[in-house]
Amino acid sequence: MPLVSDRCICLRKVEFSETSQILALFGRQHGIIRVIAKGAHRTTKAGASKFGGGIDLLDVAEAVFSHAPHRELPPLTEWRLTEGHRELRQNLRAIYLGTYAAELVLAMLEAHDPHTESFDRLEQTLADLATPRIEQSFLSFELDLLREAGLLPELSQCMNCGKPVTHFPRAFFAIDQGGVICRDCEGSFAQRIEIDPRLLRIAQSILNLPRAGGTPQRLPVLTRHQTDPLNRLLAEHVRYACGRDLRLARYVLSSGL
Repeated sequence: MPLVSDRCICLRKVEFSETSQILALFGRQHGIIRVIAKGAHRTTKAGASKFGGGIDLLDVAEAVFSHAPHRELPPLTEWRLTEGHRELRQNLRAIYLGTYAAELVLAMLEAHDPHTESFDRLEQTLADLATPRIEQSFLSFELDLLREAGLLPELSQCMNCGKPVTHFPRAFFAIDQGGVICRDCEGSFAQRIEIDPRLLRIAQSILNLPRAGGTPQRLPVLTRHQTDPLNRLLAEHVRYACGRDLRLARYVLSSGL
């Protein structure tokens, strides 16, 4: 099996035996891959570990692995850590948002399907989570990932009558339709969530911001009062679209964090 190298972010880890780990990695050039890091926790006589004592969630590294898309768990052979996100790990809210971002990538993108721009967006977002830009950076990443995966809901006009959100005195989100509906049409949809139309306009403005290297410029300053309702709406949308609950969603949306 040929060995390849790629810049990778660790999206998920499972401890396997006393010394090894099974990992889901997001490679910049190779997309989502699942590998086994044999001996990740094993130390040599000199006290060093082949993988630095084990690989942690959200670590960024230059990785070398066997490129075998049809093999269940090809081996990871090298892991040269470049970013361990120490500042992010000092903030519980940032940890939850970072691991939720990783869970969203795993839920929405196919294995072995390269998404270079999404990789770059995730790497930048993880850095931003350790800053005051935490809320707007995560929301922007979430919207961009949905768009990249082809799952972006309709947020600009009523799914039923086409009325633009700018004319909504009240707005609702039809979970089973994947888009917003106006007050006049909401009675026809049983699975719906009410949402402030001003928040929908914020989401739409973020999606339309100018880009530099794929990163949106001049993000508005947002608080959880604004982002929590949108994150809750998008979590319901992803749950319905993917057919399963996302484990980290309840932590991200908890009012105590």
